[in-house]
Amino acid sequence: MRSLLFVPGDSERKLERGFEAGADVVIVDLEDSVAAANKAAARATAAGFISSQRHRTGSAVYVRVNDLSTGLTDDDLEALVPAKPDGIILPKSNSGQDVQQLAAKLRVHEAESGLPDGAIRILPIITETAAGVLAAASYAGASARLAGLTWGAEDLSAAIGARSTRDESGRYTEVFRLARSMTILAAGAAEAAAIDTVFPDFRDMAAFEKECREAERDGFTGKMAIHPAQVPVINAAFTPSAEAVARSQAIVDAFAAAGNPGVVGIDGKMYDRPHLRLAERLLARAKAADISA
Repeated sequence: MRSLLFVPGDSERKLERGFEAGADVVIVDLEDSVAAANKAAARATAAGFISSQRHRTGSAVYVRVNDLSTGLTDDDLEALVPAKPDGIILPKSNSGQDVQQLAAKLRVHEAESGLPDGAIRILPIITETAAGVLAAASYAGASARLAGLTWGAEDLSAAIGARSTRDESGRYTEVFRLARSMTILAAGAAEAAAIDTVFPDFRDMAAFEKECREAERDGFTGKMAIHPAQVPVINAAFTPSAEAVARSQAIVDAFAAAGNPGVVGIDGKMYDRPHLRLAERLLARAKAADISA
């Protein structure tokens, strides 16, 4: 998963554009982008569109449901699971226990819809509450459904009373950098994909591209988008280059040829086991993006 594009679930026009945007994942949103009075209509629109138009896109389809504290999650699942989404985005997840609770609900809805147990994955947003940030380590081993971990800043700012998430230079302030870092570390501990949060100013493509590059540098493997124009920028930033793939393949091959020792030399430079692990991770990303050495 490199690019994950949010699309409001109550607009067939926007859903159609989203399905054609070329994102790795289309996130059909039933939460923030849908007004409270329109939740029921959004479920019907989203379910009908996914069921009838799924064949038109090569993207995986995830649904962002309303969070567990709202009392709306069960209605969302009842309406959308029969449409066979690939995954559920869980907002305002407070801990791995919330993922387990959602997994139990999904198991029932999958059985009722004739789907295999575990068919639908879960991607929680883990930093939208203070409790969620502090419980980041709890996702390791929480569920086999875990597709990755992602984070959000705006809801957290409301939860803690922060007037802004970024400073005058456009950089995240300290508490939000902490939330970002906790997400990368939690994803590593859970052996799951780390997905970076959205960049809200879709007109500032230069700043957006820079944030994508920094996210990939730091260990994120994908990023969420709020506009179709952001998708190709994300895909480019999180797709390993041909040079990086070739270099990583050379490292893997050198270790294999030497009998997997602790260290190997390539062109006068020494590489140890962490280099091997990093190379293997990059090759896995390249394979997912259909890139070969």
